[in-house]
Amino acid sequence: MTWLCRTLGCFGLAMVVGYAALVGFTGSPDLDHPAWAQTKGRVPGSALGNINDAELWRLVRQGVTGTVSIPDKKAGVLVQSEGDEWRALRNGPLSEYGWWAMAAMLVVTAVFFLFRGRIRIDGGFAGRMVRRFTDLEVFTHWLTASSFVVLALTGLNTLYGKHVLIPVLGKSAFATLTSWGKFAHTYIAFAFILGLLLMLVIWIRHNFPDRYDIGWIAKGGGLFVKGSHPPAGKFNFGQKAIFWITILGGGAASFTGIILMFPFTFFGMQDMQLMQIIHAAVALGMIVVIFGHIYIGTLGIEGAFSAMSTGEVDENWAKHHHSAWAVESEEGQAVPQPPERQPAE
Repeated sequence: MTWLCRTLGCFGLAMVVGYAALVGFTGSPDLDHPAWAQTKGRVPGSALGNINDAELWRLVRQGVTGTVSIPDKKAGVLVQSEGDEWRALRNGPLSEYGWWAMAAMLVVTAVFFLFRGRIRIDGGFAGRMVRRFTDLEVFTHWLTASSFVVLALTGLNTLYGKHVLIPVLGKSAFATLTSWGKFAHTYIAFAFILGLLLMLVIWIRHNFPDRYDIGWIAKGGGLFVKGSHPPAGKFNFGQKAIFWITILGGGAASFTGIILMFPFTFFGMQDMQLMQIIHAAVALGMIVVIFGHIYIGTLGIEGAFSAMSTGEVDENWAKHHHSAWAVESEEGQAVPQPPERQPAE
């Protein structure tokens, strides 16, 4: 009988322990608390259990901020939906339209060259050179131009490189190139900013509208009809447009670039994304315009390149493209003759 009593005692103890566990689980001595009978095993309260909580994820998608213990409080946002919009805009319309705009400018300049050819100097070269730019002006041009080329190439690499260069170079070489390109883009940007400031100080007084601009626009700058080049001062209307596009566009790209160099110092996440879109859009627009500028200064117009390579231009070139400036230069460089002496009586 002793063993029977012990068996029944152990069984009874097991039943008591099991009942106590169920009471603790259901929260009711009757074992029918809503936590079990009604929720069918879902975790009580507002926590996410074994059934999807649509409202919770709706809040997450809206960017609700949670609580985190780390210093970076931005980590409290689990999903930043605006990031999807930024990525779709950057990888979609921005990249696509930028590519088409650059391609269109290259095609337009090629077609123009085929039909118009190189714009020659009426009467040919005179063989006498005229100082057009000082050494400081030449330095300023090439400082700005060379730094812009580096910024343009490294910037285009971040936007299109993974599609164009990875198939050619491979992922490892592309990663190395992009890493060095990032450093170049960051530090050479300061040289570009310096060039912009020098341009603004040196040339702003020559780039306000003057009486020659309307005539220049009416004749299309003499680019389309031979022998119809209108008069212009030191800078014609087209060059003034390039100047202001460079100053204003370069200023916008520099401002947004500095914001991106120091992330979250001045703006939050969403504003940073906006700055990146503006930076890329302005840069692409400037690249398209500079394509045309490079064409005009090299293949498009005979004798134009020497203006910025040596600072001097041929005398006939100056009279052909900047006749008003040529007259002013001749008057300014004229050496006054001493008065003729009269014989003594």
